[in-house]
Amino acid sequence: MTDKKKGNGPAKSIDPAALEMLEIAQERGISTMFSRVDEVSACPIGAEGACCKVCFMGPCRFIGKDKEEKHGVCGASLATVAARNYIRSCAGGASAHADHGRGIALALLAVARGETKDYRIKDPVKLRTVAGYFDIDTDGKDDLTLAEEVALAALHDFGRQDGYQTYVKRAPKKRQELWEKLGVTPRGFDREVVEAMHRTHAGTDQDADHIMDHAVRMCMADGWGGSMIATDLSDILFGTPKPLTSEANLGVLKEDEVNIIIHGHEPVLSELIVDAAQDPEMVDYAKSKGANGITLAGICCTANEIWMRRGVPPAGNSLHQELALLTGAVELMVADIQCVFQGLVGVAKNFHTHVVTTSPKARIEGATHIEFHEDRALEIAKQIVRMAIDNFPNRDRSQMHIPEHKNPVVAGFSHEYIRYMLGGSFRGSFVPLNDNIINGKIQGAAAIVGCNNPRATQDEGIVNLVRSFIQNDVLVLVTGCAAHAAGKHGYLTPEMFAHAGPGLSEVCETTGMPPVLHVGSCVDNSRILTILSGVVETGGLGDDIDQIPAVGISPEYYCEKALEIATYCVGSGAYVIFGGVESPVRASGVVTDIHTKGWEAKFGGKLEFIADWQGIFEAAMAHIQKKREALGIHEARERVLFDMADRRG
Repeated sequence: MTDKKKGNGPAKSIDPAALEMLEIAQERGISTMFSRVDEVSACPIGAEGACCKVCFMGPCRFIGKDKEEKHGVCGASLATVAARNYIRSCAGGASAHADHGRGIALALLAVARGETKDYRIKDPVKLRTVAGYFDIDTDGKDDLTLAEEVALAALHDFGRQDGYQTYVKRAPKKRQELWEKLGVTPRGFDREVVEAMHRTHAGTDQDADHIMDHAVRMCMADGWGGSMIATDLSDILFGTPKPLTSEANLGVLKEDEVNIIIHGHEPVLSELIVDAAQDPEMVDYAKSKGANGITLAGICCTANEIWMRRGVPPAGNSLHQELALLTGAVELMVADIQCVFQGLVGVAKNFHTHVVTTSPKARIEGATHIEFHEDRALEIAKQIVRMAIDNFPNRDRSQMHIPEHKNPVVAGFSHEYIRYMLGGSFRGSFVPLNDNIINGKIQGAAAIVGCNNPRATQDEGIVNLVRSFIQNDVLVLVTGCAAHAAGKHGYLTPEMFAHAGPGLSEVCETTGMPPVLHVGSCVDNSRILTILSGVVETGGLGDDIDQIPAVGISPEYYCEKALEIATYCVGSGAYVIFGGVESPVRASGVVTDIHTKGWEAKFGGKLEFIADWQGIFEAAMAHIQKKREALGIHEARERVLFDMADRRG
């Protein structure tokens, strides 16, 4: 194996397309995240949560064997410092997701009020379902009237000053009662984040356990609020996902077509880029410039949004963003918010590629900025597509290299479609899923979610865990960049049932359900909460989420959003394991114990950090078996064939 320090060996990635492009980067002396990670050392003090920067008497660093006994200038303990660092990271992550949700709500409001003509309500059935969640009467109301009321109700939840967020009532009743008892039921999202920042100002909240309780409350305001609202309103505007076929990895780019990469997290932008690129006028214009057509491909969670709703092929997860430009075949990368890295501009300068930012919240020095506004959405989208087409003649084919690697994928399993897939149009239900977990054909479920981190081998943990779980009859759900990894390596097809264990294979072959379900983007982890609540409601697997034989895993986490997702899942009762890099609070034994023993005692869920995927797998399987034993379903049972009298009973 090539030494990781040298740059481009198998230790960097297990994706052959990535390795191919990294060889080119090394040959041409082009800097990427994969090379910079070895040039920039992680600060060991900050990495373990032992540096306090909340005031200017410091920064105060806690070092040495007795660091747990030391105090900052103000007297703060290491536990207080680590807890404050953690909740502030969670506040950043929760804000990113919930602000995305607010943007979708504002877009829906603009559609309802006729302030934009380029969008429409694509799922009026879900509009009425969501109206029901907000206790809005739907009788006699047209779609636009109802959409305005739903959008206003959603926006009210973000700034709510009294009561609790509306969507907490979608959690199991026992879970709601637990939150009420512990005083962590989420209120308005904005209130929870502001309070988190207030609590962590110097000289305010200085009890680690108290700080971490609020971290759970704040994060659940996103999980059962901002993100869940974003998912629902996106479905209303752009359609509730149903399985679509596509292909994944850099091989989806075309030598003879205009290639546009869509990157970021906002479907409001990406939907219109898809419409513009498919406009016959734009296709004809591309042909007039010598291209055979226009190819769109996605990176990161924008890719998930247009992959599961429009079938646009994903070019890869977040660590593929620079590699896509290295092909020399990308005319333009258009990006909005989140996980769009400044290094893109440096890579693009070596080629003809334009990097275009579009959000009023996010610019990159050296990139072209074309601000996107919903009232001129299609006009701006066409301007961006035309800019890419005009750039096609500037492509230097001597610099072009598109890897051949790609795999077929099937994506877009909303919780609504999973119910339909298992029960049909008139009897959509989780009953077949619950029954097969109870009878042991399916041992449990694993949600593999989250990012890539260049300090871990790209895709290695994700792919090995996916393979190991399905071989052991554990159903896998994937979102975000983990979904890309599964797709790039061929795990997102129904035919993968042949590689699953005998029980899971039988269920998947019978129902047509793939053993690995693509559930959506990172905000769509809220769909997983909905599925878990539906499993509880269906019955037979306990009366709360913490009793289900299931686990959540982020094998290669890198960002604040990942921490806040983990925290709202723990607050919901889930066992969550993070891998790839170590815990950001490992310096403090007190906060580490809160993540594990403390949270498990309070919420029935816990957060652990296990660096290697083998250790994650063993811990996850042990947890699933522990939950099966607690439910009394761990022993094989003789199959009982019901006669007609039994069926009537």
